[in-house]
Amino acid sequence: MTGFHEVRFPDAIARGVTGGPAYDTSVITTAAGFERRNANWSQARGRWDAGSGLRRRADFSALIAFFRARQGRAYGFRFKDWTDFRVETGFLGVGDGTRTAFQLIRIYDSGGIEAVRDIRKPVDGSVQVFLDGVPMSAGVSIDHRTGLVTFAVAPAEGAIVTATCEFDVPVRFDTDAMGLSLDSFEQGSWPQIPLVEIRP
Repeated sequence: MTGFHEVRFPDAIARGVTGGPAYDTSVITTAAGFERRNANWSQARGRWDAGSGLRRRADFSALIAFFRARQGRAYGFRFKDWTDFRVETGFLGVGDGTRTAFQLIRIYDSGGIEAVRDIRKPVDGSVQVFLDGVPMSAGVSIDHRTGLVTFAVAPAEGAIVTATCEFDVPVRFDTDAMGLSLDSFEQGSWPQIPLVEIRP
């Protein structure tokens, strides 16, 4: 991913964000009041406002440094969405005897409908891969920049590959201008800190 810094947005500020997954849907309403809806995106794109996360003077200073280092919208970064950051025994695929690479994913199941999300930014040290339920202690590597799991030897045909992990979301600031104000000596504010997910 070009224009990306493998650093995480300050967790202390991220804890107070609002937002989440967003879709783009075109809705056409007829004169009789009937609707036709067209889902323009098959995958959600997260949007957050981190303005409510600023609470302390230290957060204020950290945000200024972080924003300057990312040069506004120029460079992406990792962001921990505290409402959704963990995969518990996630299904990755079934071995066929030749395939060695599997993408980390998160599956959301509701009413028999599954939404599959690629996990591109797993947290270093948090990934545990299982083969038929047995944890792999060797013979597997994790790319923490892409979320790709690679086996040294292809899993046998029919073998179930699963994994647990924590993950970040690749995002960027959705503004090039800071809106910070110093309300008092100890407290600063930026009413809106827009963050938007970066698609790979």
